[in-house]
Amino acid sequence: MQLSLFSLFQVLFFCIALPSFAGSGIAINGSLKYRNDFKHFQYTSENSIKGGEVTLHDIGSFDKLNPFTLKGESPLEIETLLFEPLMASSLDEPFSVYGLLAQDIEIAKDKKSVIFTLDPQARFSDGSDVTAEDVAYTLALLKSSKVHPHYQSYYRDIAGSEILGKKRIRFLFSSVNRELPLIAGQIRVLPKKYHIRNGFTEESSSNTPESPIGSGPYIVSHVALGKSITYQRNEKYWAKDLPTRKGMYNFDQITVKYYKDQVIALEAFKAGEFDFISINIAKQWARDIKGPKFTDGQFIKKPFPHDNNAGIQGFVMNSRRTVFKDRRVRQAMGLALDFSWINRSLFFDQYTRNNSFFSNSILAAKGLPSPLELEYLLPFKDTLPKEVFTTAPAAPTTTGKHGIRVNLRKAKLLLNESGWHVKGGVLVNEKGEPFQFAITLVSPSFERVMASYVKNLKKLGIQASYRTIDQALYVEKIKKFDFDMIVTSYGQSQSPGNEQRNYWTSASAAIPGSRNYAGIHSAAVDSLVDKIIYAEKKEELVAACRALDRVLWYGYYLVPNWYLPYYRLSYKNVFAMPEKSPLYYYPFQLLMTWWTDNQLQ
Repeated sequence: MQLSLFSLFQVLFFCIALPSFAGSGIAINGSLKYRNDFKHFQYTSENSIKGGEVTLHDIGSFDKLNPFTLKGESPLEIETLLFEPLMASSLDEPFSVYGLLAQDIEIAKDKKSVIFTLDPQARFSDGSDVTAEDVAYTLALLKSSKVHPHYQSYYRDIAGSEILGKKRIRFLFSSVNRELPLIAGQIRVLPKKYHIRNGFTEESSSNTPESPIGSGPYIVSHVALGKSITYQRNEKYWAKDLPTRKGMYNFDQITVKYYKDQVIALEAFKAGEFDFISINIAKQWARDIKGPKFTDGQFIKKPFPHDNNAGIQGFVMNSRRTVFKDRRVRQAMGLALDFSWINRSLFFDQYTRNNSFFSNSILAAKGLPSPLELEYLLPFKDTLPKEVFTTAPAAPTTTGKHGIRVNLRKAKLLLNESGWHVKGGVLVNEKGEPFQFAITLVSPSFERVMASYVKNLKKLGIQASYRTIDQALYVEKIKKFDFDMIVTSYGQSQSPGNEQRNYWTSASAAIPGSRNYAGIHSAAVDSLVDKIIYAEKKEELVAACRALDRVLWYGYYLVPNWYLPYYRLSYKNVFAMPEKSPLYYYPFQLLMTWWTDNQLQ
């Protein structure tokens, strides 16, 4: 259930230019599913019951309660549970938001500003009003150097704000961007007076004795630093009857326990130490989720389909390292992975291979570039690999009579072309230096995958090693780009936007804490990211994403892995849930629409 900072972007979709209007919700495609008088989202239930407790888990530990700073690790879902945004996303329709802290939104005719009118009832957990001053303070803070650099990049095009009244504020945009009104609506508002009194950086201290102040449905009631945290439902939560919160956050208490790794966590789950788990290890799903408690119905094992853009997972190579600077070397690394064998022998054929940075969506590049894609790509033709224009992206295959051997021969030729040759069974460069690198892991479940991969690399003379390290150390190392290769994923929204800067651009490559782990420096990538962000029509967005997909794919920055179009969930049979599940969600969001069924306990 471990989630990244970026999970809040998972419900976005295709966009066209925004009209000028005022109302309680906006949809970039111009059509809202829910009318102003709607009672609740269809994936929630008006029959849900408040009460009960739920215990969850996370891997690793935490050392702070402030989720907005770069240093340290905050506990699972504290940002979601304590801090409300101006607008709430709908999880069953594309790229739309509805009123939450803001009860009204007005977009200017020139699309370069937006006015939010706050709900008169909006309160922080200490009982104080949520005001325009708090919103202005939060925006300024999130654009400052005091927070995680992701925020500065994501909110870069919001130039500033103007306070128009106690409950009314205007955001000013530096450019026209189809997403900016919704991006502005995603800001989770912090209490100015509290932070002025206590200090923002002090709150990030691991010794903070009190719950951070927010306007969300929960407060922190107990902390065992690094071991567990308990969230208590705020009985005075101001938004509990709003249609965007009706039927949600039903548990009186949410406790998160921390475990060393996923293997230990699963055994703890089966022993009844917590109530709900999302399985991301194929072997566990196929072989370990069983026993008397599953047979007699005490525990449920069930796949939950979703329509999320699957993005991409892969073995990311740090091109800042000398061994991975050459694109041909990075291509060879991909040819050494035998996905067919891994999927069959280790994953029980559960997975589909990633063939795109936007897997499982229409944003994935297919065939040859369209005319509009070519318009975006041709200015960089001299600097891009020819395959961008001539070959549809596809992952290497190892099916057939000769399997992996054909790919290893291709890899050997590529390594030779880039100046690496085998001498005495070891791949060396012209200086006689061996080709060696380390794969840094955070989950021991990947060790058996890496054993196969390293074995194939050894046939090429490459000395690769892998090691699983403590999560806290792992987080700090990747923030500083202190690694050769890691396994990571890039979850994509249905409408990619500003977050792409943090993933791929030249500027982000030098910013500690960014997700440009590969160290990509490319004028073409920078241009295409801008095309995505400033696209005004659906066809422009699709073309820009597909063009970027081709450039990233043939940059060979990662070895593509695999994905699932559903979540593998297991839970104690103590929950009731709505008849309908959302379409665009992650497991924690789904759980927050469930409630405890006393008849099952």
